Amino acid sequence: MKQIITLGLFLLMSQFIISQIVINELDSDTPSIDTVEFIELKSSTPNFPLDGYVVVLFNGSTNGGDSSYFTIDLDGYSTDINGLLLIGSTNVSPVPQLLIATNVIQNGADAVAVYLGSWFDFPDGTLATTTNLIDALAYDTSDADDAVLMGLLGLTQQINENINGNKDNESIQRNNDGTYTVKAPTPRQLNDGSGVVLNGVSFAVAQTQYTEGDSFDITFMTEQVVTEVLNFDIVLSNNTFDTSDFTGNTSLTIPIGQNSTSTTISLVDDVNDEGDEIAIISFVSLPSQYLALNDNVQIRIVDNDFVIAPWGIPTSPTFGLVASTQPNGYYNSLDGLSDAALRQALQDIIANPATVRAQTYADVIDILKEADQNPANSNQVWLVYTEQGRAKLDFQTDSNNFGKWNREHTYPRSRGGYFSINLDDVADGKDVFWTTEADSLRHGNSDAHALRAADGPENSSRSNQNYGSPEYDGPTGNLGSFKGDVARSVLYMAVRYNGLAIVNGFPTTNPIGNLGDLATLLNWHRNDPPDDFEMNRNNVIYTWQFNRNPFIDQPDLVEYIWGNNIGDTWNQALGISDTKVLDIQIYPNPTTSKIYIKGIQDETNLEVFSVEGRKINSFKNIDNSVLDLGLSSGVYFIKITSESKSVIKKVIVK
Repeated sequence: MKQIITLGLFLLMSQFIISQIVINELDSDTPSIDTVEFIELKSSTPNFPLDGYVVVLFNGSTNGGDSSYFTIDLDGYSTDINGLLLIGSTNVSPVPQLLIATNVIQNGADAVAVYLGSWFDFPDGTLATTTNLIDALAYDTSDADDAVLMGLLGLTQQINENINGNKDNESIQRNNDGTYTVKAPTPRQLNDGSGVVLNGVSFAVAQTQYTEGDSFDITFMTEQVVTEVLNFDIVLSNNTFDTSDFTGNTSLTIPIGQNSTSTTISLVDDVNDEGDEIAIISFVSLPSQYLALNDNVQIRIVDNDFVIAPWGIPTSPTFGLVASTQPNGYYNSLDGLSDAALRQALQDIIANPATVRAQTYADVIDILKEADQNPANSNQVWLVYTEQGRAKLDFQTDSNNFGKWNREHTYPRSRGGYFSINLDDVADGKDVFWTTEADSLRHGNSDAHALRAADGPENSSRSNQNYGSPEYDGPTGNLGSFKGDVARSVLYMAVRYNGLAIVNGFPTTNPIGNLGDLATLLNWHRNDPPDDFEMNRNNVIYTWQFNRNPFIDQPDLVEYIWGNNIGDTWNQALGISDTKVLDIQIYPNPTTSKIYIKGIQDETNLEVFSVEGRKINSFKNIDNSVLDLGLSSGVYFIKITSESKSVIKKVIVK
């Protein structure tokens, strides 16, 4: 065994002796766009395999503690014909051999280092060290020197990328004598201008989005005319998008003396709802004397076979089309109770550790794609607050939230005191879960009943404010279709978890556990009752968490716990089987004034109320026919009474 270890170390050291690895160039900050930062390594011999090396980025800030925040394993990568390996995002040109997300590299005072080792040797928070260190560079952008970080890495100098006052278009470059110069970036080029001059190849597509059935051209261009025939291949496959989704030539040729070629890609218009997809155009086999100036370009393929649900979007809601999937007798234990006993019995149902499940924060992404699916387009989610659909593909994955959607905690984290926990970033599906109970406040972080798909910038703007004026009342000019939904979600949280409360007024975040304004939220609940979208959402989440939001199934419960019926004894007005019996429908909704009524089997009366609860009109002994309500534009509630039962429906008059 000792001989084997000795041989392995000898081979590894022999590799290092054959080729020195250094940090050749660093562009840590491009503030005007913040997407083209890169790290460039150089080996003293060309085409050098980098197996056994790792790049580690260290954070020199007070919070960073001179410890690692990002690690890049180099196994499987090699330097190019000039001995260079470029590390950066797809926005860097020429395109890096090793891709990382945008805006990963911090500005400084920080450091980047190359070690012998692997990614698992440097978990986040690993203190900088000289053990197995190959090369290191401490840098900043007009920041004070971090003497501690330099000492940990055995360095005596920290390089200022902004020394010339132009960090937006300059990089730190290593000279042949080991010193550094700050000047205009030269990615994939030797800093002294020597080496093999590679012929750059790029391609262009007219649009970034196409629909099934469209055709588009991909045009390829070289910087210089080719002196010998250039043959290369491309691929477009990515996840579910594959060769069955398009036709077109993917083996290309640029003849001698020319510098361009093109291919036409035709998207197959099938009848399957596969959802929107991303095609990624990538080079496969460029010869070593050519350099890809761009690569891995994403093209969105919009599926025109999306499904439209039979119920309405929240801004044009429908009612009574989606039935609750609550089990028979789900709320029976509440009957005959009031006040604290009623609230406790309700918590016993929705926080029952024998049945209720907690999923991960990553699972919530999949839950929201189903629960918040846009009824008008199955390839989109419906965004709370901004009241619009957005492609499911546009989930935010990095610091850029413009045009993206993310997970909004209706009961803000900083007010609830819950944050991501171990394994929360693993999407492991419905059948892998945590046992949870009323005291499991940490699981509030991933409780889908209080998480909604939200526009990224609006989520940031909403921050952790209380609900209601003068704090958060939603975007200016919206219809407020989210308000009842939000009210019921945070009221659910106050019952589901011990330590949370909804209070009057606008509490601060200290102490945590309080969210306002109760009076506002009660009005939101009353004026925006549960619609089909919200009921479907409740049904979907139930399949994951095995609990329901009772204030969607039984809206009147809100009044018995916080509102006008405090102290009264609760009894369910209708069991689930009774609800199915009283199946009276009104349509269209929205309407211009006239409605059609369907499902009447006995003497039926109808009453019309304003959103403030004022009775406007009543109709007696109506039948299955058209009824002119005679109403002006607005939102109204219609109470239908028949067979000793009643049901309330929300109607919008245009």
